[in-house]
Amino acid sequence: MTAETSSTVPSKQTASFYDLGPEQVLQAIESVGFLCDGYQLGLNSYENRVYQIGIEDGESIVAKFYRPNRWRNDAIIEEHDFTLELESLDIPVVPPLLIDDKSLHHYKGHRFSLYPLQAGRAPNLENKTHLEQLGRYFARIHALGAVSDFEHRPALDVHTFGDDAYEFLMEHAFIPPELEAAYEKVIEDVLETVEQAFENIEPRYIRLHGDGHLGNILWKHGSPYIVDFDDARMGPAVQDLWMFLSGDRAQMSSSLDTILRAYSEFHDFDCCELSLIEPLRTLRIIHHSSWLAKRWDDPAFQRAFPWFNTQNFWQDHILSLKEQAAAMQEPPLQWIK
Repeated sequence: MTAETSSTVPSKQTASFYDLGPEQVLQAIESVGFLCDGYQLGLNSYENRVYQIGIEDGESIVAKFYRPNRWRNDAIIEEHDFTLELESLDIPVVPPLLIDDKSLHHYKGHRFSLYPLQAGRAPNLENKTHLEQLGRYFARIHALGAVSDFEHRPALDVHTFGDDAYEFLMEHAFIPPELEAAYEKVIEDVLETVEQAFENIEPRYIRLHGDGHLGNILWKHGSPYIVDFDDARMGPAVQDLWMFLSGDRAQMSSSLDTILRAYSEFHDFDCCELSLIEPLRTLRIIHHSSWLAKRWDDPAFQRAFPWFNTQNFWQDHILSLKEQAAAMQEPPLQWIK
């Protein structure tokens, strides 16, 4: 693959999807050599704009148009290269199509990539076989991820997921004035606890999928397809595993045992990272609130998340952080090899 060297991002004048209508989508795809048959279906994505596109005399494809000003070109291509390398190792991911040795394309200020259409259903986390396969494949992803570092993508740490989010919310006055004092108190307390947890074990940072939730796993013909590496970044390995744990402590411990036994067949796991599960959950809660806030001028977000930025939302958010403060004081899950 020929990597682009430009690290530019669209100007503020094009920093939206307002001029990306159905006609522009089809024109963009035809600009790289495909002949569209007119079929177009918007797929479930808020960060980017993603469409299933019908192709004349061929299989449908998926087009992803990237949110302007989020990732630089070199960061997008770095993600593409990672998934292409994973595919070359027979790891079931869905990398972008290469057209003239390029995976990232440009059309009238928009950047997009094209993917083969991959259907499937979510895995069943109560199915031991599903958990084992997830453990094995994420271990193989991490084995490659540990070989080298991302150069253009950030790390998942207290600063990028916690401090930055906190500062943005306060600077842009999203917190209701009457809740500011309570919010500041709890978030400063939990961020201090999270930071201490990371300092205590100094986890190894490797290249990750970064967002391993059920919506990014498609189960088909007895195998998971791991999709959407858009949030790929450097971080501790447990980040790609903890979201597959659910239920009470006994259920999570059982699922963890199943996943890690399979995981350890292909890659070593540092059990000290288990103490980061609740800190990472806390960072995700904080980061999610700022993610919504940063995109609140996008009408798609206001339609999809009408409950955001209400008094009730921020009251519940503060309560969630208080619950996380208590959870981080509990003993972490253990894995007995």
